[in-house]
Amino acid sequence: MTSNAERSTEPWLVVIDMQPIFGDPSSQWAAPRYDEIVPNVRRLVDQFGERVVFTRYLAPEHPDGAWVPYFELWPFALDPANAHLYELSDGLGYAGQTVIDRERFGKWDDGLAEAINNAAEVVMVGVSTDCCVLSTALPMSDSGVHVRIATDACAGASDTDHQRALDAMALYAPLVELTTTDAVLAAETARR
Repeated sequence: MTSNAERSTEPWLVVIDMQPIFGDPSSQWAAPRYDEIVPNVRRLVDQFGERVVFTRYLAPEHPDGAWVPYFELWPFALDPANAHLYELSDGLGYAGQTVIDRERFGKWDDGLAEAINNAAEVVMVGVSTDCCVLSTALPMSDSGVHVRIATDACAGASDTDHQRALDAMALYAPLVELTTTDAVLAAETARR
């Protein structure tokens, strides 16, 4: 990854996996509070303007290794009839924004680092707090990026799982900081 001397000083927003597969109540992977976080995600997307990257989780066409038994538990996720569930949800303001597709929970890699202009700080939102958000935030922070999690713009598989993931990420302070949408918006307004 890029050294701190080469990092962008402007914070970026990374929106994790806001897709119908996690938002549609009929999906087996639905995050129950998905619809509740959409307004906060949209407020942040609007505030960050061009400094936004969206990610999409895509199921592998041919799972291998540990993914084989995983998808034996979730065969609906591999059904071509459900391909529409992997598109980004409407109403999030992603038109013209960078979209990163990955066939794994964690999205942090050199491609995402480049997409966020090697930012020294990131605000992260999305789903699922206890899976893809957690799996992206920890390696990102481990590489030296200050990660702020807007907790009211994230949703988990359940309220308990959401809180457990937040508690785990809080252990990584000050690399990972738990915050709110309003606090992020206020900081962005003050920064300008």
